[in-house]
This record gives sequence, structure tokens and C-alpha cells, in this order.
Amino acid sequence: MEYATNHIIMTFGGDFQYQNALANYKNLDKLIKYVNDQQMNGSNVNVFYSTPSCYLYALNKVNRSWITKTDDFFPHAHHPHGFWTGYFTSRPALKRFERYSNNILQVIRQLNTFSNSQLRNQIFSLSEAMAIAQHHDAVSGTEKQHVANDYAQRLSTGIDAALNVINTAYPKLLTKDNQSSTVEIQQFLCQLTNISECLPIENAKQFIVILWNPIIHPVVGYLRVPVTRSYTVRDSSGQTRFQLIPISNSTKTIPGRMSNATYQLIFKYNLPALGFNTYFFEANEGENEEKLEITKNEICILQNQNFRIEIDDQGNLKRIINLQKNINITFLNQGFYWYQSYSGNNSQFDFQASGAYIFRPLTQDAKPISTKRSLKCIKSELVQTAIIIFNEWISQEISLYDEGEDIEIEWTVGPIPIEDNIGKEIILRYDADIKSQSKYYTDANGREVLQRIRNYRPTYNYTITEPVSGNYYPVNSRIWINETNRQFAILTDRSEGGASLIDGSIELMIHRRLLYDDNLGVGEALNESAFGHGLVIRGKHFLNIDSPQTSALYHRIHSQELFMSPLVTYALINSSYMNYSNLYRQTWSALNDILPFNIHLLTLDQFNEKQYLIRLEHYFELNEDEKYSYPTKINLQSIFKSIGIINKILELTLDANLELSQMNRLHWLTDNDELLLQTNNSTKQHSLVDTNIILNPMQIRTFRITIV
Repeated sequence: MEYATNHIIMTFGGDFQYQNALANYKNLDKLIKYVNDQQMNGSNVNVFYSTPSCYLYALNKVNRSWITKTDDFFPHAHHPHGFWTGYFTSRPALKRFERYSNNILQVIRQLNTFSNSQLRNQIFSLSEAMAIAQHHDAVSGTEKQHVANDYAQRLSTGIDAALNVINTAYPKLLTKDNQSSTVEIQQFLCQLTNISECLPIENAKQFIVILWNPIIHPVVGYLRVPVTRSYTVRDSSGQTRFQLIPISNSTKTIPGRMSNATYQLIFKYNLPALGFNTYFFEANEGENEEKLEITKNEICILQNQNFRIEIDDQGNLKRIINLQKNINITFLNQGFYWYQSYSGNNSQFDFQASGAYIFRPLTQDAKPISTKRSLKCIKSELVQTAIIIFNEWISQEISLYDEGEDIEIEWTVGPIPIEDNIGKEIILRYDADIKSQSKYYTDANGREVLQRIRNYRPTYNYTITEPVSGNYYPVNSRIWINETNRQFAILTDRSEGGASLIDGSIELMIHRRLLYDDNLGVGEALNESAFGHGLVIRGKHFLNIDSPQTSALYHRIHSQELFMSPLVTYALINSSYMNYSNLYRQTWSALNDILPFNIHLLTLDQFNEKQYLIRLEHYFELNEDEKYSYPTKINLQSIFKSIGIINKILELTLDANLELSQMNRLHWLTDNDELLLQTNNSTKQHSLVDTNIILNPMQIRTFRITIV
């Protein structure tokens, strides 16, 4: 190995060493002294304490050219059989809870801002818990079980505090001008609706559901509310169309479920940009006869104006057709498979076990969960669903809504059986007839999308030692494969590990239950349980069939809507719909203007009565879409129209702790003679003369706003 300069970094530290600072620094002091004393004997070595920034500055001053790296460092391996790709999936429940918690955090910041409630201190509990959850041994799933419990408890406590913000802010936004409220609205969250449980509303004759849209664009979607009876649903425009669908047996038998709800009430919501809509539920008298078409173990065709899904009588997904663009994809296989975890003793590289960090299958072939499936097809005017049961602990529901722009697959996995003393790693695999030429694409933290090539690394010669885990990459929000005119994309509701091990195939690991530790510091097996059984995980994939030329419009917009989904709150009320609508706003938006579709509001937070923090993101890449992959202008005053008049704007660095004009980046000369530097396009302090800013593709800009 050869160093590029005569500045050599000697790193000091480690996870499991150097706990006695006094002894270690004393030894280092001696080492530095003895090495430097050799300079009297002609040595050219000079050792001193430093920092990463000082080291980088010294390299920059050498004024030489440097190679550039445009790929990332995934997947990491510390030896030929030790690929750190298991943690991409480890603790999937915590991964989802962390994402849900962030959703709540961003919403309460917005609610606090628009209601001017001055509750920043009450937001801190969830903000702090979210920050702790970003630790590399937290959301990654590489902690001991009791530590994972603590992370979840902190998030839960933060969410409890968030409810105080919600119940302080909403009355200010809900109550109409010049009206005094006589109806107390105490809102609550139903965090178990993913297993069709919301106990407070089960016997309620009346309740309201409020959906807050944290995105600066209108959003349309579908909500499922677990109920025991039929209701009339109204919004500000009148009655809302809904559908009652029986809750599946696989949901009813989930360990720990306490609900008596027997139906999911599904309705379509339309939400204004950066605002809310209210839905008033009033129980119907008598029985409600639902018009459902139900078949079992027969060919099932799900179809709306956008897609046609064909499932054979054995429960196999056979074909998806994009009807608008006449794009047809045939599936050779689609379903659940499992890898047997390697149960080594970690004494040598060859005996590396699969664990919380490491994914190492015993064999390279995933085994099908089941050779037989049962199929139930339910069709209604609002939604069509195919319920496919693989065995007693694994199933999926494929749903197509009446105007849906994608295909929803809700999967349920667990309790994973371990009576045979074999650890199991569960994947959901989609094998399509796409000639993908060893290429697949995954996102980097929901932003840039990177091309992956099977058994290949861009910057070094790669030796294949683990054909499966060595091709796994983190899938934080999306993965796809394509050919000239067809693209198959999957959006995820949490971070998962994913790969394309053969052309046309995408597999996503969705759950793991292991019996051995991988000897990387956790010290226990990744064997999660709840209610006396192995942990049951439920999640969603969203499928889209499109052309590569136009697919960015779908996956960019829908991944943002998935990541920042509407926050749903419930409230029990003792009031008629007429009385409620007279007293309260049923819909409200913070915006007057239609804002650019390619701009996303990352952060809106109130510092004090007059100052606010705002981050905006251009979430399209360059050359990705013929309409949206261009610099875009946005007027900040549009976002603050309900707050006040902006009279000062100061641009900050991304972490908001330094004025951008005071940040000085180093300039680097690259091996292709290009000068790499960050253009400082700081917005100076100014009055309300011009509140327009420009964002370039993939750019994030951060501002401190002062209002009059």
C-alpha cells in the first residue's frame, strides 16, 4: 500500500477498547515522546495529536490531484464471509416505528408553527428520541434486545408528549373565526391500525378522523379504519364514498390483538397541501349490506383504469399490465422464500455466523415458504383485494384501489418457527420477465439512486465469496430493474435489504429470526418475540410498472408521500354533524398558491415568536425527468402566508448552526483536472422585496426566517 502524501493518519479508538482514558492517553504521550525523540538520530517522523479536519486540511495543502469516487461503500465486509448486509433488515418493527415517529415529529413541528403555540419544549422529547434512534446501533437493529426496547420506549414517550402539542395546536386551527367552542375535541392516535385495532372507537356512535398532510402538495389516498359496524362518513363537501371489507383471519389471529373489530371501513381522502381535512363518522342504524364479490381458489383479476393484475387459481401472481401505457410484465414467480442462517462459531472466517450485522446464508438458494397457497378474491367498487395465504404464519394481500396509481402488497410474517433450531431469513421475491443485464437500482437515503451491478464493484476487482449477501444493498425507499421500454419498481415502507440475484428478479428481506450471534458486539442472537411468540411483522410494498423514461415522476412523488404520509388522529365527540360543522373548520390549508411539484418541505420549525427554520429540497435528480429535473423557483412567502410577512431571510448550512456565507469549503484538484468546490450561493439578509429562491436538482437549502 502506498500513501498519497507524507501525512499518515494513525487512528485511535474503538468500540470495545480504550475505556480508561487516563491510562491510554498516558501511554500515547509516552509513545509520541519516544518516537519524536528519534528525530535527534535523523528520523523524519513527527507524531502529534490531531483531528480529522486538521488531517484533511493538511492533505489539501499538498496541492496535488486526487482521484474521485462516485459510488458508495456498500456492501461493507470485514472478511470474505462477513458481509454487513443483515442489518439492512434487522429489527424491522423498530425500523418502521422510527419512520412513523419521524412522521409525527415533522407534523407536530408544523402544527406548532401554524398555530403559534410556542410548544418547542414539548416537542423536544420526541426530537431527542429520534436523534438517539439515528445511532448506528439503534435503527440499524444491531443492539441488544433490552436496548432496542429502550429506544422504542423513548420514541413512545416522545409520541405521548407530541399528543399534547396536537391537542393544543388543533383547536386553534379547527375553531372558526369569531366562534367559541362548546365541543371538546380530545384527539388520540391509533397506532395499531396496521393490525385493524383502534379500541376507543369500537363502540362509538360518532367520532371524527382528522388527517394532516405535511407535504406542500395536495394528496389523495385511501384510509382503512377498523370498525364493528357501518357508518356514514362525511367531509366538508358532503357524504364520502366508503366500503366495508371483512378483516382477514390472518389479521384476527395476530398475537396480542385485542380488537373486536370485524371490518375495515375504507374511504378515499383528498387533502389540501400543508393542511387538514376532517371526516365525520356517524353510526348507521341496522345492518349494512355490502356489495362484495367474493371467490375462493379461482382465477382472480384485479383491474382499474391504470392496471390489470392477473392471479391464477393457485394464488400465483402471473401478470401486471399498465393499461395507460400498454406495458406488460409477466411474473415467473412471486412469493415468500427463506434462507437458512449459517450457524458458525465465528472462530475462523469460514465459520462466520449470520447475526444482527451479518447476513450469511448456509446455501445460496432460497427455499420457498410453501408449495401450496390458498386464494380469496374480494371485489368492491372502491378496492379489489387478493388474499393469499402461504401457511399459518405468512400471507400477503394484493390490493388495487379504484383510482390507484400503484399496486399495494401488504405482507404479514411471523411468528417465524424455530422448533427445528434453524434460524430463518425471510424474503419476498418478484421474478419478472425483464432482461435487466445484471443491473439494479437502489436509493441512497431516499435521495440519489445508484446503479448496482451483480458481482461487481466500480473501484476495485471484486472476488466473489458470498454470492447472495455480497450483492445485497440497503433499500431505504425504492428498488427497481428495467430494460429498454419497461421498468418494474418497488417502494418500501421501511429500510430493507434488497438484491437482484438473477436477471428480472428483485428480492427484499423483510424479517429475520436467528439463533446465533455474529460476534460483532451484540452478544446475543437476533431472536425477537412478543406475547410469548416470535415477533409478527406487517409491512407494505408498492409496485409500479412504467417506462424508464417516465418512471421518475411516479417513484419520486410517491416515495415522498409514503415517507411523509398524512398523520391520522381520532376524536370521540358528542355532537351532530351540523353542530360540528357550524363550530369548526373541516378543512384548512396553510398555502394559497400552488407550489412546484418537485420541491419538498423537509423541515418547518419555530425558534421563537418571530423566527423560523425551514429546509427545502429539490428531490429530482438531474436528467431524470423531462419536466421536473430543472432548477426551480419557489416563493418562501407562500409557505408563510398564514404566519406573517417575511422581512428577513438568512441562509444557513444544512445543519443550521452556521451562516452559509461564513462557511469556507476546501478546493480540490481531481485527476481529470477539474476543480471541485462548493458554490456559495448564500442568500443575504434582505427585506420582503424578494422572497424567491432557486433550488437545483438534488439540492437542499436551509433558511432562518424572520417575520414582521
